[in-house]
Amino acid sequence: MRVIRKSIVRKLFLNLFLFGLLISAIAYYFFLTEANEIPYNYLIVALSVFLVYFLISYWVDVIKPLRAILGQMQALLAGKPYRRIFTPRVDEIGIIAHFFNQVTKGLGEASFDIKDRERMLEELNVASQLQRDILPLETPSIDGLQISAKNLPATELGGDSFNIFTIKDKTFIYIGDVTGHGVAAGLIMTMVSSLVGVFADQYDTAYDIMVNVNAYIKKHVKKSMFMTMVMLCWDQKTKKMTYVGAGHEHIIVYRNDTGVCDAVLSGGIALGMLSDNSKHIFEKEIDLAEGDSVILYTDGITEARNISNELYGLENLKNAVKDYSSTYSAEGVNYHIAKDVSEFMKGHKQEDDMTLIVIKRDSAFKASPKKTKITDWEKDAN
Repeated sequence: MRVIRKSIVRKLFLNLFLFGLLISAIAYYFFLTEANEIPYNYLIVALSVFLVYFLISYWVDVIKPLRAILGQMQALLAGKPYRRIFTPRVDEIGIIAHFFNQVTKGLGEASFDIKDRERMLEELNVASQLQRDILPLETPSIDGLQISAKNLPATELGGDSFNIFTIKDKTFIYIGDVTGHGVAAGLIMTMVSSLVGVFADQYDTAYDIMVNVNAYIKKHVKKSMFMTMVMLCWDQKTKKMTYVGAGHEHIIVYRNDTGVCDAVLSGGIALGMLSDNSKHIFEKEIDLAEGDSVILYTDGITEARNISNELYGLENLKNAVKDYSSTYSAEGVNYHIAKDVSEFMKGHKQEDDMTLIVIKRDSAFKASPKKTKITDWEKDAN
């Protein structure tokens, strides 16, 4: 399909051709009438008439519409208001006008996309800040326990959730991981974090908290989204540690007297998979002796990859726990494990959120009003 159906250039040549025919016709007329010479006044009149016609035609067809288009182009370049050019012409002028309209349409769409992107980024930053506000900034000081937590989201909104809080004589420590990451995972993580806080005020066991959280999110989250979790409960009166698992990663337990590092299955089924998980999760006890450590983590750590596409894996994590637990405090163990993971990943992009919590049994550690700040990844080794 031809875009230019009428050409100004062809029209100009046609006019020149007609002018030539006019001069030829006049000359031929005088030749037939046997005139000795062609009077110049006839030629001048003919030329003048054609020239006036040509100038008027050129002004109407070319100069005037071109000036209108150039005026809108100058307004566009100067950042001033401009308007689309409507013309039925299908010649070169029509093509220029159509091109201008397409360019300005593209600029308008790009401008809208930029503004929409800026709006979305602003909303994403707000959501990210709200999520950071939900996650704890400090760990409470607990008699007999050293606690250190670190979190490194892969995107603005993370899917990892964790918290440490005390209600009456019980301290709850939980870690969770929503399937996937990004906005959807971040929203579910935020909802679950809020629900844990709400139900912790109503129930005094990790089992009851997780049963009720599960029942609620199952009603409001689509089938493909769920969250794994493990929750510890430290009873300050009995000095016993129990846990309830909901399909999360292993719980790593380091035995200080033997140097053995065990990976204990957390068990259970992920939150949101069944409407009632009360018969699928169980509360169990961890025998925690002096100097022993418990490590909770999300799969962003064990599934971290290096430039050779190798996984960091559970064995590397266990070895790191064994290497540092006998020497360092909970904060030091956390720092060195985070450092090991980061060095392993050098040259490879972080693909998933990473959270690491280290709890160390230390009878000499006394609670104080001063809380331990939850630091950035790899910071503040002791």
